[in-house]
Amino acid sequence: MSTPDSPRQADEHADQWLTPPELASWMSVVRLITRLPWALDGQLQRDAELSMVEYMAMATLAKSPEWTLRMSVLAEHTSSSLSRLSHLVKRLESRGYVRREPDPGDGRFTNAILLPDGMRKLESAAPGHAAYVRHLVVDNLSGERLRRLGQDAERILQRIDSPVR
Repeated sequence: MSTPDSPRQADEHADQWLTPPELASWMSVVRLITRLPWALDGQLQRDAELSMVEYMAMATLAKSPEWTLRMSVLAEHTSSSLSRLSHLVKRLESRGYVRREPDPGDGRFTNAILLPDGMRKLESAAPGHAAYVRHLVVDNLSGERLRRLGQDAERILQRIDSPVR
């Protein structure tokens, strides 16, 4: 980021710069959103031989009726592109955790279906993953702070997901 060239520019753009306390808080958020996924992914890789996004996809399918979702919906839930999700599901298929098939209601779509082996893998990975999430996040915050963090995260996500005005 460059700094303003003149005092007049500084005044015109003062509201665009973060104050030192804002910058310090923002840098903490940046470190968190960078390092937390890395830490969670590492735990899942080490303990369950799953990536975080594989775990998220399987957990999303496990919560879905008949363990089935359209690939486009699953991509949205995992914040993945359809192309990236297709590669991910292909890996899960090769391990016997998921299968794909045309949507019986509309053959233009493809469904991802969690298989019993996938559910068993998810169930074996979940306790260690939940314990690590508890260790890193939940146990570090009071109930009220955790609730507020969740609310703040939702507020930011709504801003991200809303159309630009």
